[in-house]
Amino acid sequence: MAQFQGPTRVDFSTGEQGLPADVRRGRGARSNASGRYEKFSHAPFDDGWQSLEDLPRIKTTITEEAAKKAITRNSSPDISFDRSINPYRGCEHGCSYCFARPTHAYMGLSPGLDFESKLFVKTNAAALLERELSDPSYSPRTIALGTNTDPYQPIERRFRIMRQILEVLERFNHPVGIVTKSALVTRDLDILKPMAEKGLVKVAMSVTTLDAKLARSMEPRAATPKRRLQAMETLSAAGVPTAVMFAPVIPALNDAEMEKVLQAAASAGASEAGYVLLRLTQEVRDIFREWLMTEQPDRAAHVLSLIRSMRDGKDYDATWGRRMRGTGPYAWSIGRRFEIAAKRLGLNEMKTKLTAEHFTRVSVTGEQLSLL
Repeated sequence: MAQFQGPTRVDFSTGEQGLPADVRRGRGARSNASGRYEKFSHAPFDDGWQSLEDLPRIKTTITEEAAKKAITRNSSPDISFDRSINPYRGCEHGCSYCFARPTHAYMGLSPGLDFESKLFVKTNAAALLERELSDPSYSPRTIALGTNTDPYQPIERRFRIMRQILEVLERFNHPVGIVTKSALVTRDLDILKPMAEKGLVKVAMSVTTLDAKLARSMEPRAATPKRRLQAMETLSAAGVPTAVMFAPVIPALNDAEMEKVLQAAASAGASEAGYVLLRLTQEVRDIFREWLMTEQPDRAAHVLSLIRSMRDGKDYDATWGRRMRGTGPYAWSIGRRFEIAAKRLGLNEMKTKLTAEHFTRVSVTGEQLSLL
């Protein structure tokens, strides 16, 4: 590996800075550029002896960490929640467009392949949550899970952090909204169903495409579209309110599927729907662009041109209220298509409003009870 001072940009027309397919097989990103806070930028370099071909296949590594707090607060005016929990850092699903990728730079790691292969598990998340909810000053409002990295990504089968968190929330009768791409969510029906009966839970399944081939390329380790729809059907049949998130909407790549995705979700029992336009934040811009040039070279230029047309000529516009929807004629047409399809299918007619009226403050395990 060669080392260069200062940023090194990828040549997306040739893919010269990407790693060989066998090395990154099953991954979404094509390269592993250094994070924006690093003094040096590292890039692969072939010395003429096919040295890159000799690199070992990238494997997932897991680091257990003790978090300082469970609940993260936000004051963003254009989202519906003010608190969330992220049981894991990084996400093995490897979605090429994931807006959470830049967070790995805070740990001195790459938002590229590191984000999906170097994962961190907050093993004490449930215990911390229990203490935070027990605090007399805590005021309950819906907690969001899955807003950054997927709480049901593959390593959840082993660590079960999400299940532990749900057990705490159920014990406190605390409302929770879940977003996931994983069919593993149905594992926890024994918790979700009784919570749903009290108006404490809603599950949104992210379905980006019905094309299994496109999904495998764009979201390599997430559940197939078919399995996501089956999970929605299972959840809704059990009485758990379900929604579909058509996100992200990528112009000239998956936006033509919007009506079909909403139709399939409605048939699977979804009662609500939403959409979010592709967000090319920070390093995601280059990671997604590299993926696009590699996997969809014939339409890449058109996709990128349409994205800029919805972002005031830029790759991304972080302005509150516009970052999720974009602006301009094409963004407007996507919004109107969504509204028409949702109305035709009866989606969003009655939105499930979660309640905190059942919240019960429970003493932390091992805590001495008050005498008064």
